[in-house]
Formats: sequence, structure tokens, C-alpha cells
Amino acid sequence: MNHRVHGIHHVTAIAGDPQENLDFYLDVMGLRLVKRSVNQDAPDTYHLFFADGAGTPGTDLTFFPWPRMRAARAGTGMTVEVPLAIPLGGLSYWKPRLAAHGVEPGEIETRFGERSLSFRDPHGLPLALVETDDERRFVPWDRGPVPPEHQIRGIHAVRIRERRLEPTTRLLLEVLGFETVGAEGGRHRYAAGGGSGTIVELEAAPQEPRGAMGTGGVHHVAWRVEDDEEEMALRAGILAAGLHPTPQIDRFWFRSVYFYEPGGALFELATEGPGFDRDEAPENLGERLILPPWMEARRAAIEAALPPLEAPSLPG
Repeated sequence: MNHRVHGIHHVTAIAGDPQENLDFYLDVMGLRLVKRSVNQDAPDTYHLFFADGAGTPGTDLTFFPWPRMRAARAGTGMTVEVPLAIPLGGLSYWKPRLAAHGVEPGEIETRFGERSLSFRDPHGLPLALVETDDERRFVPWDRGPVPPEHQIRGIHAVRIRERRLEPTTRLLLEVLGFETVGAEGGRHRYAAGGGSGTIVELEAAPQEPRGAMGTGGVHHVAWRVEDDEEEMALRAGILAAGLHPTPQIDRFWFRSVYFYEPGGALFELATEGPGFDRDEAPENLGERLILPPWMEARRAAIEAALPPLEAPSLPG
């Protein structure tokens, strides 16, 4: 059996103030807070998961809020943009919506035949909205501030800047199971067996210095795998390619393997399940601080170290 990744599972970025992060992604972008937890490796900060109405893998944009961290520096070995999928014609809704909330988007442009609008979130994360009619898994959020017909369908792609393209291209094609889509404007596009939600774009910047992680930057990109068997088979292939994957780590809602791709960006393999409804009813996702079972004994100390976080009031 040939194992491969099946697209994007989630993208995790670094935010500034957690309340500002929550207000923007819930109230402006219309995403649902589907899990309110902590960074399991540094539990003095939140881990906030924003997604569609059900927390479907591939729709998750997640954040570690570190308000005192320096700003990210774009450069090689970094994911430098996170395009999000919206329905065809959706930019006529989204461009004025962003402007009404004080966001200054760029001009609408066409990339790989798709209409796209670039902008940054309040803490500097480079985003884009991309119109697409590709079929993808998506559950509307009926209580959200954005009408279902205009809601973000999930993460469309990730764009990574590299000093050299060849080593990362080999990893994508020979180990992770991507296929070449094409090149345009210095960007090389690959897809993991599908369209929207399976795309990575590489751009070469041989003279540019190495980027640095920080507020407004992407921490890692997680690629979706079906189960433990597929994850461990891919881990073996990554190890055979001369890279250094971690052991499998239980994140309770999914299981993970992390590694740096050859150019320096942090990747993760993440399993489809068990899912965010493992410890919360679907209708109550994100309403309270959830900890994995092995951290429950430390709840009082963890809660005391976290700033208060209030979700905006919603209809219904």
C-alpha cells in the first residue's frame, strides 16, 4: 500500500494578545472557536483552534498567543502566507467586510486561475482569501456572524519560501506523495491528490536570509494522514530520507509526528482523529478551557497563569 498525506490538517501560527486574536477570527473572519486549550509543551499560553462548524480537519487555523514575543521575520525556511478558501464570487462580500473592520486588503489578483485577495491579521500574519469551487469537506457554522454561503471553507494552501527548491520538492514528490501542478510567477505549486486544501506552493529566494519565527508568523504546517499506520509508514520514509522526525506524540484530539523539511520549515503529520468532539459535545465546542487528561491534575496552576478570555456574544 502506498501511503501519502491527504492535504492540510491544520496550520498553527503565533499570535499576540489572545483576546484580540479571538475577536478577529471569530467576529471578523467568522470562524468557530472549536477548542480552547493550552500549548501542551508550554502550558502558560493558550492554544486556540478556529475552524468550520464541526472542527473538520483541513479547516483548522490554530494559534499560540505569545504577546511578548518579537515579530516574525519573513525569509527562507518559513511559511510566508496562508490562503483560505471561499466560494466563487465571495470576494465581493469579503473585501468590503474586511475594510469595514479596519483591515486594509491589497488588490484582487489572479493566481493559478484563482481570484485572490491578500491581507494581514491584527498581529501581522499574512493571509489571503481565494475563490474556489473545488469540493471539500466543510460544515457551516449556523451561529456565526458570516452567512453560511460566504463562510471560509478551510485552508486553501500554504506558501513556503526556500533558499533552494530541489530538496523540498523531492520530499514532497518522493516521500509525502504530492504531485506537480505547475509554476507561475516564480511559485511552484504541488497538490496532495486534490485541489483546495491539499496545495503547497514553494518560491525560491536564494539571496534572502533565513526567516525567524515570531508573532505574526506560522509556527508549523500539519499534513493530514488517515491513521497511525499511515503516519508511522510516512515517518519511516522521512527518516530514510535523512530527516529527523520526532516519535509519535499523543495530542489527544489527534496524534502527531514533527520534522523540519529540508529548507527549514516545521512540518507535522497529524491523524484524522479521534477529533475535537472526543471530550466536548459538538454544540459546546470551544466554550471552556479543555486540557488533555494527563494535564488535569495541574488545572488550577495552568488556569491561574492564563489571562482571561471572553468570547464575543453570538445570536441564538
